[in-house]
This record gives sequence, structure tokens and C-alpha cells, in this order.
Amino acid sequence: MPLDDVDVLFVENVGNLVCPAEFDLGEDFKTAVLSTPEGADKPLKYPMLFANSLVVVLTKTDLLPYVRFDMQLFRKDISSINPVAPVYEVDLINGNGLGAWLGFIAQKIEEKRKSI
Repeated sequence: MPLDDVDVLFVENVGNLVCPAEFDLGEDFKTAVLSTPEGADKPLKYPMLFANSLVVVLTKTDLLPYVRFDMQLFRKDISSINPVAPVYEVDLINGNGLGAWLGFIAQKIEEKRKSI
């Protein structure tokens, strides 16, 4: 794979939320991604992932009216585990939050280019 030509490479964990927090894969930073149907309890269930992540992305926020997801609890738990991590709430149905998340990625690409 010609990695010199790649600006962004996502490595997705397909298991549980424990493994990606425990291993260094050479990434520039970790991102915790959680969807609303998974439940708001995940930050306390997997605190290492959320503590080690530079950023948190909450997806499927368009489903909030239809799933049991305690947003207040989620925000409180993230804040207690990692008070500096920004949380991007993303709804791909109408694009809410997507611009902010992509802007964060673009900022990180620019920072990486300047440091090389």
C-alpha cells in the first residue's frame, strides 16, 4: 500500500471496545466511535478507550427519538473520563455534525503536514 500518498487511514476495530485502547497501532490518535443504539453506558463500561481517545464521535443521533439513549449521562460520563476530548454528534441522514467532524480531521491532516 503506497502510504506516502495517503492522508487519512482509518483502522476500525471489529471486536469489542477494549482491544483498540490497549494496543498501539502506530496511529496519530485514537477516536472512540459509538452509535446511539449501543447505549449511553459504554464510556463507563470501556473507560480505557474513551480516556485514550483524542476525540469521541457519537453516530446515528437521528435515532435519538427512537432509542433509549441518555444524552445527559453520556456527556457527563465522557466529561468525567476525558474532559478535553471533543464530542462530535453526527447524523448522516441530514448531515448534522458531519461538517464539524470532517473539519476536525482536516485540521489534524494540516497539523501532520506541517510537522513533517
